[in-house]
Amino acid sequence: MGWKKLFFNRPLDSSGERKNSIYNINGGFCNEVTGNTSQITTAVYGLSTEGYRIASSIAVKGFKVSLIDEAARMAISLKPDIARTYPDVSSLIEDEPLLALEPVDVAVSEASYIFFAPKIRKVGQEVKSDVTSKFRDATKAIRKATSVIYTLPTGIGGNNENMALIEHVTGMSVGKDIFYYYMPISQELISSPEIIVGSLNSKQDAEISKMLYDPDIKGRLNYIDIISAEFMHSIRILGHYAQMASVLEICKNVKDTNIKSEPIIRAFSDLYIDDIANGLYDLRAIGSSLGGAGPLMYLVNGSIKGTEGYIKHLIDEIRDLLKKRDLKASRTKVAIAWTLDPYEMRGDKIELLSSLESKLKDYIGDVERQPWSVFDLYPTEKTRIVVACSKLDFARIMTKNKQNPDFIMMKANPICETIG
Repeated sequence: MGWKKLFFNRPLDSSGERKNSIYNINGGFCNEVTGNTSQITTAVYGLSTEGYRIASSIAVKGFKVSLIDEAARMAISLKPDIARTYPDVSSLIEDEPLLALEPVDVAVSEASYIFFAPKIRKVGQEVKSDVTSKFRDATKAIRKATSVIYTLPTGIGGNNENMALIEHVTGMSVGKDIFYYYMPISQELISSPEIIVGSLNSKQDAEISKMLYDPDIKGRLNYIDIISAEFMHSIRILGHYAQMASVLEICKNVKDTNIKSEPIIRAFSDLYIDDIANGLYDLRAIGSSLGGAGPLMYLVNGSIKGTEGYIKHLIDEIRDLLKKRDLKASRTKVAIAWTLDPYEMRGDKIELLSSLESKLKDYIGDVERQPWSVFDLYPTEKTRIVVACSKLDFARIMTKNKQNPDFIMMKANPICETIG
């Protein structure tokens, strides 16, 4: 069912920028903003966890928001009461409330601001074409003076390609007719003490600041130029993975020495594959944006291989466990406990889980994913090994199965700790 456009767009001033309500941006950081929001229209492209979090946050502030389901190619009119009722996109989809719908192109053409936050489930060489296809779909119907906020990571120079695509699809000029912002986010970053917003010439936008304003992170919306935003995000991701790769490789050597190192175990007992995989999509995006074979490319490729190689290492540890305990693969059942968000923008964890399950089945035929809502380990004639892939999963399994200690727990951390 369609719905009418009930308000007009904010007028432009003589420089071609939107006139803003009262706001306070000091040195690129956004402080509390106030003003009438009823004239601003927003569309969030992507029925993802991050997309819904942005859309619901904007809706409760009084902005008109359309949340676009990229698979169904329909836009949902997200009202403040709906945003307050459903804390996340999963609860919204499960409850299936009656919502006003309209075609994607209508929602996009009416929006003054478009946040691009789709779910990406392609892997390898197909990722870029999938993202490009969705971005084309999200921007082809935009009109003059629209602001586009791109929330996926691009690597180095990726935003130049995005802006070129916008100009090719719309025939308008970015920076003059269309405004472009780069804000790479994740479930962790969206609630971090600082959110970086890259823009042409570090241009600040008070309406974006109002939409994203959060009193708990006051003053931490930082506007910088786009290339600096790319560099800053890449440095953060590379710093994370350089450390992770070092931890994983050194902990392999700890296992090889057959010496129980209590300091190492204490330091990394709560570091799981779920933590290690955070930002893997970003790391691959950085790698695909680099050319040649310089030190930076070696760092990226080494970090990717170290992370992906952990799956093989984990399976080798399970095989070694069976050998040490004289267990037969045919008499063993493996349960993988890894609670994943099916609506997260990045699909890397889902890919890693599928890879772990597939490779385990090559060795142990009886492998199952343990749903987070269950975590009940029913009696079986086989020896059961439970692989806990996050701190939350480990705690849930141990809590729900206190009276059933008849299983072996392996923590998917760098040491591959075994309990039971």
